Amino acid sequence: MTEITAVGTPTPILDGKAKVAGSIQFTPDLKLQGMLYAKMVTSMYPHANIRGIDSTDALASPGVVAVLTADDMPDVPPESRITLLLAHGRVIFVGQPIALVLAESELAAVDGAEQVHVDYEPFPAAVTLEQALAPDAPEVWPGRYVDTSTGKSSNVASFNENNRGDVQRGFAESDVIVERTFETQIAHQGALETHGMVAQYDPMTGELTMWASTQAPFGNRTDIAAVLGIDETNIRVIGMPVGGAFGGKNGLYEPLVACAAYRVGRPVRFVLTRSEELLATVPAPALTMKVKIGAKRDGTLVALDVETMADEGCFTTGFAGTPGGLMVDLYRWQHSHRIARNVLTFKPSVGYYRGPTGPSAYFALETLIDELAIKLNIDPVDLREKNMVRTGDPRGQDGDRWPMIGSAEVLKAVREHPVWQGRTQARQQGRGVGVAFAQWGGGSESAAAMCSLHKDGTLQINVGSVDINGTMTSFALIAAEAFGIAPERVKVRFSDTANAPFSGAAAGSKVLYSTGAAVLEAAKEARQQVLQIAADLLEAAVEDIDIIDGKAQVRGAPEHAIPLAEIASQGMSWGSKFAPVIGNGRVGIEAAAPVFSAQLAEVSVDEDTGKVTVHRQVVIQDVGRAINPLAVQGQLMGGATQGLGWALYERMLYDEDGQLITGTLMDYTLPNILDAAQQIDVVLIEVASEHGPMGARGVGEAPVLAAPAAIANAIADTVGVRMTKLPMMAPDVFAAIQQ
Repeated sequence: MTEITAVGTPTPILDGKAKVAGSIQFTPDLKLQGMLYAKMVTSMYPHANIRGIDSTDALASPGVVAVLTADDMPDVPPESRITLLLAHGRVIFVGQPIALVLAESELAAVDGAEQVHVDYEPFPAAVTLEQALAPDAPEVWPGRYVDTSTGKSSNVASFNENNRGDVQRGFAESDVIVERTFETQIAHQGALETHGMVAQYDPMTGELTMWASTQAPFGNRTDIAAVLGIDETNIRVIGMPVGGAFGGKNGLYEPLVACAAYRVGRPVRFVLTRSEELLATVPAPALTMKVKIGAKRDGTLVALDVETMADEGCFTTGFAGTPGGLMVDLYRWQHSHRIARNVLTFKPSVGYYRGPTGPSAYFALETLIDELAIKLNIDPVDLREKNMVRTGDPRGQDGDRWPMIGSAEVLKAVREHPVWQGRTQARQQGRGVGVAFAQWGGGSESAAAMCSLHKDGTLQINVGSVDINGTMTSFALIAAEAFGIAPERVKVRFSDTANAPFSGAAAGSKVLYSTGAAVLEAAKEARQQVLQIAADLLEAAVEDIDIIDGKAQVRGAPEHAIPLAEIASQGMSWGSKFAPVIGNGRVGIEAAAPVFSAQLAEVSVDEDTGKVTVHRQVVIQDVGRAINPLAVQGQLMGGATQGLGWALYERMLYDEDGQLITGTLMDYTLPNILDAAQQIDVVLIEVASEHGPMGARGVGEAPVLAAPAAIANAIADTVGVRMTKLPMMAPDVFAAIQQ
């Protein structure tokens, strides 16, 4: 007899072998009968009127079936990139879709797109923040946004100011003040798989089906319904296996492709090339942050002042307010003041990228905290430990308090780690060690799940979320332990809006936290149904029944048992008094579970070139409870490497004409195996969350947050220079050393 202990057992992801073998079908692998291939015709100017579109040559090209323009699209207000569809009379960024060529083959679509002729009337464009803020700047959306201080329209989409206490008084009371201006780059999510989708419309039923590499099937369904003006029940979105997303696939071109399929009555396949992915999706915003902090001589943090500007491209998402909020929440500031400006420019709109704005925010704050520690002659970990928020501390101005958090445990692990203990020896080897601390507030969203027992005694879980990072395996482990069955006897079905219960987007570190909680409730309910059926059949009390080795048995009397397969059959039989075993889990978790994380970096710097080599990264994070430690370790290692790329290599550059300079992976430098840290240590701290399934917290966002700051502080520890711009490329580090 065996009791099931699945949660906490390192488990390879259930579909890992299939992915390695190449037998998983991704979106580009789909081939439907009569399918057309779509290719965008995109703007070559950042700002221009469209005087005309000539599709004659394209339509005469072999294999081309249609050329769609804005005249063929629904008339919906362009409130975001999702509803911008195709340019209508005006373009506002290089790469904006103007027309969509549909052809019998991908090659024919490419050839056809090259033969669509667009007549432009170019206008001046504000490509940089400085240009966008100039008094005579051309406006991305003329007249839409009004500057309340002047009463005139401008490119400032929003301005927000937040005060807590009296920041000027705080600085007057401070013994030491440190301030700098930081600039961080536009960075692309860089997922292995590009955006891709296939749409099919059935005019007989009025139903549209979308297969997509997406984080948000239910969100896509809502977007498509709004654009097409049809009921959501007539739209089915099937979330395909996703080859990486990192926030960039919450919704973008799905309504456009749905409109194309709806228009022509044939399936339409739309898959971006790598160059199109870089040119015309939604990277993370560039930020400029003026940050000032003040403290007492004993290290007590007193005041924080943050002024942030976000370059949001052609639509606003409101990112400028996030960095200041993250900085305020990490430590017990007595006084704080935050200003946030979201500025529009003639570039692609920006979007979410793992821990949105967090790597930038903590790069600014944590380098200043490190600098402050040196000025105060206080150990950097001691300074952070003295001021960090703890469980039960006030949180914000509305009376809330911090829930159970692992901030103290994380910094304790930093202090005890050999890399921190050995920093003196590292310096003797010409290396520096840096530390950085961070927190992510976590996310939560309503979710539901179903748990069914089949006639073969296996369990099936149905959820509406997608599996990007191993949640399928985690859900199986949760269900297995809650129900009392081996994990390999659990099958998880994902992300089909036609037959799966609602789950939110796979974003914000909330899938396991929210949907996992629904899975737990569904498995518990299914177990209870099994126990009740078994008790009836075995003539025993429900509380005396256990599920062991695939059977329901009377406790202490294993000879009185009935296989799960037979119990399932009892609920699926002609004339049976028993209902099918189907457990339903529904959760609405209002409170998120904050995640605290820290990183150590050990680096060396070639002072003749400025090249930074990261020898070792250490990621220490409170994960609540590691449902699958193997997957969690992978998440943390991946986040550290992604943060390293953000710190040292990745940036999207545009020239003065708004043209993307880094439009291929030859120019947009993602770190490869030789660039990654030579060693990555992972330390899992488990301080159970109050609402997550079995104490788990979301883990996806936090491991990227502290990496740039830790590396920057390690550079300072090595060569004594403070870097204030990301990425910290070799020429910039060399220039700082020379200065």
